[in-house]
Amino acid sequence: MGKIIIQGQEYSFEQIRSGNWSEQDPYFSQALSFCRDWLKGKTEFKLSTSGSTGKPKMIAVSRKQMEISAKATGDFFGIGNGADLLCCLNTQMIAGKMMLVRGMEWDAHIFLVTPQSNPFEAFVQTFDFVAMVPLQVATCIENPDSRSILKKTRNLIIGGAPSSPELLQKITDLHLNAYQTYGMTETVSHVALAKIDGQELTYQVLPGVKIGADEENKLWLEAPMAKEKRLQTNDIVELLPPHQFKWLGRADFTINSGGIKLQPEILEPKMAESIYSLFGNCDYFLFGKTDEKLGEKPVLVIEFPKDEKRALDLLNRLKTVLERYQVPKEILFNPLFTKTASGKINRIATFNNSL
Repeated sequence: MGKIIIQGQEYSFEQIRSGNWSEQDPYFSQALSFCRDWLKGKTEFKLSTSGSTGKPKMIAVSRKQMEISAKATGDFFGIGNGADLLCCLNTQMIAGKMMLVRGMEWDAHIFLVTPQSNPFEAFVQTFDFVAMVPLQVATCIENPDSRSILKKTRNLIIGGAPSSPELLQKITDLHLNAYQTYGMTETVSHVALAKIDGQELTYQVLPGVKIGADEENKLWLEAPMAKEKRLQTNDIVELLPPHQFKWLGRADFTINSGGIKLQPEILEPKMAESIYSLFGNCDYFLFGKTDEKLGEKPVLVIEFPKDEKRALDLLNRLKTVLERYQVPKEILFNPLFTKTASGKINRIATFNNSL
């Protein structure tokens, strides 16, 4: 019989359905209330989008969508009843809610913790299925005890943001059974998964999902877990038969510099080694800044206090790894990037607040 375990206290699904749980921290109470609604058969839920490319918005998703999504993931990984799941993502967002739904649909044991950088801190056991964001995976790898649990985790999915080239390599070197996810709130979590085995990721769509691309190579998909018959995305992709694709970046972030289109997500990994060698393991991104001559010019924004000397050194290094037209025309600094509720970098807000 499925159950939820919170700080060592167990609640059967039957207890949760009847609302029979002891007083909890507001975070846990909210998660348990969602589970109660689900177990009592609620048919529609309001969810917030991440807001990574604009203002977050509330959308309604149906129970059927979430059931289909949970089944597709379960079928993909072959997870049976009684599995041990760790839910360490924000349960107010779709990723965390879907971990709860998967656990209930799979009649699993759900170990629920508050979101934290190292969710394995309180555990010695292993898990059949875990979902994390890149920061959590990176933190766990750095801790010997948590790394040991991570290596024994049977299935790990990573989402919320792209994993850095450095993290992808560490995951590969540790031989983790880990997958990068592709999805959005409108598809109630992921619709495609890429096995992490090196720094080149190829996404395989889940059963029942159809994909294609428009004339601008932007991905469209038809998925049984989406409300719309066909969902047009702003993600630029390279389609690969059968039912596979490589993600190249967001059309929202494409920089049109003097008629040459630059895709930040393709160029950013090429800069990683140069940036990390001078600034440490910090966040950064390319952005298009309005320019009278070029229309837009590429500028690099780094999460670091302003340092003009190191900026000049970095530009000289980047000239050796990028084409002339790809080299940032300017480097901006911001000691604290603006993040969305789901932990993604808000590029527009961060750029506007950078020096």
